[in-house]
Amino acid sequence: MNVLKEKGIPIDKQIKTWKDIVQRPYCRSHADNYTRTRQILLNGIEVEAWGFKHHFIRKSDNLELNKILAKIRRLEDMQQTTMNWLCPANQTVLDTTLGYEQVAVDLTAWLAQNEPDEYVKETYNFGLLEDFDHLYRYSQFEFMIEETDPNEILHKMTDVLLARPTQYHHNCNAIRIRKPYDKDKTSPQTKVNILTLVSAEQQTHNFYAEHGFMYGNSDLKRLYAEIKDVEEEHVTMYETLIDPNESMFEKWLIHEFTEVCNYYNCYKDEPDERIKLIWEENMQMEIGHLQLAAEMFKKYEKRDPEEVIGTELVLPCHFECQKKYVTKIIESEVDKRLGTNQDYAKINELPDDWASYKVQEMTGKDGAPSEQAIRLSIQSIGRDIAFADEELLKKQPELLERALEKKYHSPNTVKPDEYKKFEKIKRIDYIEEK
Repeated sequence: MNVLKEKGIPIDKQIKTWKDIVQRPYCRSHADNYTRTRQILLNGIEVEAWGFKHHFIRKSDNLELNKILAKIRRLEDMQQTTMNWLCPANQTVLDTTLGYEQVAVDLTAWLAQNEPDEYVKETYNFGLLEDFDHLYRYSQFEFMIEETDPNEILHKMTDVLLARPTQYHHNCNAIRIRKPYDKDKTSPQTKVNILTLVSAEQQTHNFYAEHGFMYGNSDLKRLYAEIKDVEEEHVTMYETLIDPNESMFEKWLIHEFTEVCNYYNCYKDEPDERIKLIWEENMQMEIGHLQLAAEMFKKYEKRDPEEVIGTELVLPCHFECQKKYVTKIIESEVDKRLGTNQDYAKINELPDDWASYKVQEMTGKDGAPSEQAIRLSIQSIGRDIAFADEELLKKQPELLERALEKKYHSPNTVKPDEYKKFEKIKRIDYIEEK
């Protein structure tokens, strides 16, 4: 459908009661795991939309425009409360964390396979391996702290396995900056894809910042701090793909269109009929927001909104099992690093003065929390917590050998020889029973 021709819900009819804003959460034990990922993503989409409108109003002295932004921003805030609080109270911080990383892995894999811009696609694949490794590190603590099999959260839809080790995700943030697309030549699909992923990564950073202190275990808190730092780099990497020459009105239009597309995608895919209705209602609300953004775009830019967002919906957030694609990227790109010219390079191609070496040496001189997660798991059960096809599991030592930087690794790095020993250790009964 062409959403610019849909009516949606007018903003004056979108104010809700507190009872309507705070909906009953999904059921932790019975919900589809991708209901959880949809809830997490839509929360991030709303946070980004709310924050953008605050930024816009700070740059505007147009009273008519500012009144409209203020009204919609208040509605976005109500929507964000609904999205965020669909998370059940009996879901622990680590449970939710695994959901966040499952969003990052399966969403990024989907976007990469549905991205027409090859440079943007390569950037997605690069970030994908980092989020995949985060899921592996957090899974050790899910088992040790919560005494929960990670597959209770992941439903066996996403593998748990090492990738590019987290200790190597710490870069000179200046080299995370990517080349932006050309706003006049890039497809709406690319624009929506990028903003969707920026929103997801930004919300992941915010969640870790706000919840990482909630465990008494210092090693786990340090892991949250380490991965939160990587999420900051991810936001930088993805947001710099956006053309900075877009006007604020263009950006507003893309924000509203992105929200409509994501709500539609979630509505289309959602198996829970009650939750499905929530996605549908919020999609209709966002169509109302988009209509106003389009009116303002036409009034102040004197342009047709279709020049920016086209005439058809795009599908940026379909969730499904991505194991095969992720495995392909792990096996082909585990030794890839950020290059020196907004590009990518293999480890053996990096110059000796590569800017990230110094950052890694400084942050990891006392040991990497992400490596400590595996060390503690070894102390606890003799091996790591890992789930994947047996042939892929056997490749962990080989993958790690390729992924380790010869110039630097933290003093507590778990080495390939140690991973080889895991093959001889039987899975613990708890995991086998699950």
